[in-house]
Amino acid sequence: MNTSRIIFNLLAMTSLILAGNAFADETTKEGYVTDTRGNVVKNNYNECWRTGFWTPAMAIKECDPGLVKKVESKIAEAKTPAAAPTPVPVAAPAPAAAAKKAAFTLQAEALFDFDQSALHADGKKKLDDEVVGKMKEYSQVDVILVTGHADRIGSDAYNQELSQRRADAVKDYLVGQGVASNRIETAAKGESEPVVSCDKVTGKKLIECLQPNRRVVVDVKAQN
Repeated sequence: MNTSRIIFNLLAMTSLILAGNAFADETTKEGYVTDTRGNVVKNNYNECWRTGFWTPAMAIKECDPGLVKKVESKIAEAKTPAAAPTPVPVAAPAPAAAAKKAAFTLQAEALFDFDQSALHADGKKKLDDEVVGKMKEYSQVDVILVTGHADRIGSDAYNQELSQRRADAVKDYLVGQGVASNRIETAAKGESEPVVSCDKVTGKKLIECLQPNRRVVVDVKAQN
């Protein structure tokens, strides 16, 4: 290997080493303005230019030797474990009252006439017995969800509207019985959640077969 080849290889290796050192320096100077060679830019008073996001934790000895000593001192203090304080006995908190949830499923025919959304007298009595009466078992009602359902007879839009009107009718009655309106939520499922399918049934028998799908579900969540 001739002399010029040796000199060329040495220069290449030196360049790589210097480039690596420059990169390492840049990673420790992120709080300061640096030039293209990685050197910190200084003003006429030999003070380093700091970036807008500079913090004392970014201080380097070249620019802020005093801050570096303070940071190192604080780090040493943080590593020194402090004496554990004597634990003070704390009384165990009283167990919170468990939320109790109950669901009442009422057939639509028990509340409304067929294809109607106005509560009839028997329907009101059914709500009194099945919902209002049983709710007296709870000291505080958190939320009541009234969900209306319909069968598949008729259009999707009509069944959706009918199930909503029935849910609203049940809510209005419960409010009239003293249940706070802001604790009652309504939902309409239309024909989307059937209990039975009755695929092979037609005519008048279909109406009877689909009866379980016409229902109102009342979910009560309350503190016992």
